[in-house]
Amino acid sequence: MPAELPPGRRLDRPMNPPAATEGTAERDPAGWRARLSLRFERRGGQTVLTNREHVGPLLVQRPFYPQRDGTCHVYVLHPPGGLVGGDRLHVSAAVGPGARALLTTPAAGKFYRSLGAQAEQVQEFHVAANGCLEWLPQETIVFSGARASQRTEVHLANDGAFLGWDIVCLGRPASDDAFRQGEYRGALEIWRKGRRLLVERGLYPGGGEILEAPWGLAGSPVMGTFAATCAVPGLVEAAREAAGGTGPDERIGFTQVEGVLVGRYLGRHGQAARQRFTNVWQVVREALLGESAAVPRIWST
Repeated sequence: MPAELPPGRRLDRPMNPPAATEGTAERDPAGWRARLSLRFERRGGQTVLTNREHVGPLLVQRPFYPQRDGTCHVYVLHPPGGLVGGDRLHVSAAVGPGARALLTTPAAGKFYRSLGAQAEQVQEFHVAANGCLEWLPQETIVFSGARASQRTEVHLANDGAFLGWDIVCLGRPASDDAFRQGEYRGALEIWRKGRRLLVERGLYPGGGEILEAPWGLAGSPVMGTFAATCAVPGLVEAAREAAGGTGPDERIGFTQVEGVLVGRYLGRHGQAARQRFTNVWQVVREALLGESAAVPRIWST
């Protein structure tokens, strides 16, 4: 196990948890196998977490309700704090008709260096008619020497909605630890009733040309993608304004394709990327759902 991997810590189960099924952690010589499955349903004026099933080190905290529209805020916890070679994490969530759920994480995710095996994290989301899922994780840090794969799949019903982002830092620039070895594979797919709206895939080898080339990351260790299924007129201009002016080491742009607002960010600091995307999310959410956003308080702790 890499020296950088911090020791795990015990986390108590949530108070008053919903109906849940808990399995035994699946650990084999190749790494952890952990799964988390959530289901959200609309009950009266709010969304409730009606089912939670987990196997291995993936948990959720007690839901929060900071918004008038009854959106259910849930924090996804991975107690080990990061993935090493061979680990496999799978998070799935189903949002029922008319339900609204927001998922986030309490800290940055991490892929630690590997001795050869790949670590994989998959998010799979299904949103029913008139439902909405907001997937707003904190940034992911990929250590030099990691062999990491991260994929997010979103499947929407005819009137289902999605807002989310993916922010990745290759290496640790603040510690002068560039991404010189290993590889990172990333993918984001959004589908509506089996029709592709957005499919993006990327392969970033450590020390590869794509990290420095003008047609690639142009030397920026942080990259981010923002996506929202919102076709409101003038939203691209509103998103650009909300993102604000960029510094000398930042680039950000927005476009709209197939009814999806897509934003892309390049820079040097994951927190800066998240702050700009947060500003855009607040504008887009109000345009899409008619309700202002409530920033998860875990981001301030």
